[in-house]
Amino acid sequence: MKAVPWRSAAGAGVATLLASAPLGAIIQGWTWLGDAALAAAVVVALGLALHRLGSPAVVVGQCLGLLVLLAARFAGTPLPGPTAFARFAALAAGAGTQIASGIAPVPATPEILFLVTVAFGAVLVAVYGAAVLAGAPAAAGVPLLAVFAVPAALDDSLLPWQAVVFAAAGFGVLLVLRDGARSQRLGGVVLVAVAVVAALGVGAAGTFVGTAGRFAGTGAGGSGAIGLSPFTTLRGQLTQERPTELFEVRGLPQPAYLRALTLSTYVPDVGWQATRPGPGPNLPGTLGVVAGGAVQIATVDVRNVGFKDYWLPLYGQPISVAGLSGRWTYDERTGTAYTARPRAEDGWQQMADFSVPTAGQLRDARGSTGPVAAYLNTAGVDRRVIDLADQVTGRAGTPFDKAIALQDFFTGPSSGFQYSLQTAPGNGDDALVEFLTQGKTGYCEQFAAAMAVMLRAVGVPARVAVGFTGGTPDGDHRSISTSDAHAWVEAWFPGRGWLIFDPTPLTDGRTIVPPYVAEAQAEQAAAAGAPVGAEAAQEPRQEPTPDPTPTPEPTAPDVPAPAAPGADLPLWPFGLGGLVVLLVGGVLAPALLRARARKQRLAAVAAGGPGAAAAGWAELLAESTDRGVPAKESDTVRAAARRLVREHHLDGAAQHHLRQVVGVVEASWYGGSHPAAGALTEPLAAVVAAVAAASPLSVRERLLPRSVLHRARRRPVPHDDAAAPDGRGGGVGDVSERSDAIPARTGGGSAPPSGR
Repeated sequence: MKAVPWRSAAGAGVATLLASAPLGAIIQGWTWLGDAALAAAVVVALGLALHRLGSPAVVVGQCLGLLVLLAARFAGTPLPGPTAFARFAALAAGAGTQIASGIAPVPATPEILFLVTVAFGAVLVAVYGAAVLAGAPAAAGVPLLAVFAVPAALDDSLLPWQAVVFAAAGFGVLLVLRDGARSQRLGGVVLVAVAVVAALGVGAAGTFVGTAGRFAGTGAGGSGAIGLSPFTTLRGQLTQERPTELFEVRGLPQPAYLRALTLSTYVPDVGWQATRPGPGPNLPGTLGVVAGGAVQIATVDVRNVGFKDYWLPLYGQPISVAGLSGRWTYDERTGTAYTARPRAEDGWQQMADFSVPTAGQLRDARGSTGPVAAYLNTAGVDRRVIDLADQVTGRAGTPFDKAIALQDFFTGPSSGFQYSLQTAPGNGDDALVEFLTQGKTGYCEQFAAAMAVMLRAVGVPARVAVGFTGGTPDGDHRSISTSDAHAWVEAWFPGRGWLIFDPTPLTDGRTIVPPYVAEAQAEQAAAAGAPVGAEAAQEPRQEPTPDPTPTPEPTAPDVPAPAAPGADLPLWPFGLGGLVVLLVGGVLAPALLRARARKQRLAAVAAGGPGAAAAGWAELLAESTDRGVPAKESDTVRAAARRLVREHHLDGAAQHHLRQVVGVVEASWYGGSHPAAGALTEPLAAVVAAVAAASPLSVRERLLPRSVLHRARRRPVPHDDAAAPDGRGGGVGDVSERSDAIPARTGGGSAPPSGR
């Protein structure tokens, strides 16, 4: 009858749970861990219950058990059926949408929890099959790697060092708890502990586990995605459970948008795409010279608090950038500074031109659009979008007035458009038509994407910029966080370059209205007979009065305000540190106890007196026990001495010193004549050295000394055998001629009789 492998089964469940640590970086909170543990309990319990029926029955039973669990947990029915499977399909589709529309960590929605339960259960069935059914725990590491695949494919920062520590511990559990490994369990524990501590040390030195995307495509200007979709990253920042501070900015002459990158390619059915930047001057360095006209030059200091990406966010028209530790490239065509791998700079200083033209100057802008002809491409755009753009801008006589008309179309009081983070992403042309004509609800991605396409449709070169709004005043600087992530439109005007237009109808005061837009709006209000400041009063001003308690956007109540500093102190480092201390202490405890006992005994031997003989003899027997030769509980002093000579192959000199030790011990125990200070030190040291030379200790035996782990249950009382049957007193000298074999066993050795 097959034995039930409960140790291996439990090890498979624990190992998979430990290896799931990286999911904590992908999913908000720890709700998912409960679902993972529930799946683990079902898989392990069914594996044990069906073990005697054979491997096929175990696998089938575990899969059916997971289906029942999913039906009960997510479909509200005790048995899987058509209704449950329809619910499963809806949850899977919803999970796919959430994954496509956000970045880690994503909220722990029912869709995400369903996906976690399915994935975790499938991985555990594979781990169980390899570690328990096939008896190959090392092979179970292969399915465990699947747990790392998701965070590693997204970003190296999603695999923090603690995830490596937990994974190492989980894989070690598989090896240590496998059936039939009892004789190697102590050594396995030591090896696993060393591996975990090594992973801890390496991880603390620098996180490097995982993958980091590189630029795709070939040649300058070739298409290809760069890391995550910029809009995916943008939405993920806006929907974070708790906003994270990214930058501290000092020296701004006025609030301004901080541009990270621009999107110049619009693909129907897909949307705006990041393309491979072109070559350009290296940073740090000087980018260009401002010549002619009225300019407003300022030097801005940016301190990086928590930003790591391929892009270096820059303000306005950059003139020079200093203070960078790495090498960056600035593509003047796209206005983007980039590097080949994500980098986190400590900070940088940027000189930029913050001057802006007037509305009249933009209306008078004349010239060819040849230098930016690529930014007029509308190939594949639905005709309904082009017709709508023509209709909205029909009365506008200049490119600038067309841009103002389109911005008013989205943000004016009668526009009907609303801002909401709850809108599912998707800016393909069908989705664009629906957004413009029916839905009219979205967040900055949809608004910026729509206006840029419509500007191109009416002959104004346009692109989408992704970056951050002006942030919040905080003492001597402005604080920019993930909640300030934003997308806007940049339109090109001959002789004036790229200028900002923001069509997103934000209501939280984060919108920055450029002076030329405010001027045009005031002109429109005056022409309509309204007070000059009326229209401006409806739009948030550039510098709103900071509210001491930031309020979430009304349309996105799931985005909480930032926590007070220090209020969200993570506790896991303390727990992990305590776990490591306990782990290291548990590994080293036996060796430390052995060293302490040795020190105390040798001190007693050196001091002499009544306790010296017992201490010396106990230390000699402990050294022998550590090397696999314990004394028999019923052994007398001389019987134990004969065992030492025989098992450790002591030579003549060592036997001579052993006779001296035995004589001193017998004289103390049976004659009351105790050794003087230091009298026993030399012969004892000689015998111990001989035993150590004959039977050296392995690393395992040093860390786990047998004399500490296998103490005798009771201390024996020796017998006086001063008169041996052969009449010679059974001395140590004739041990080598005796042929009686004493079987080795665990246990203590001789001790003085009670009452002596």
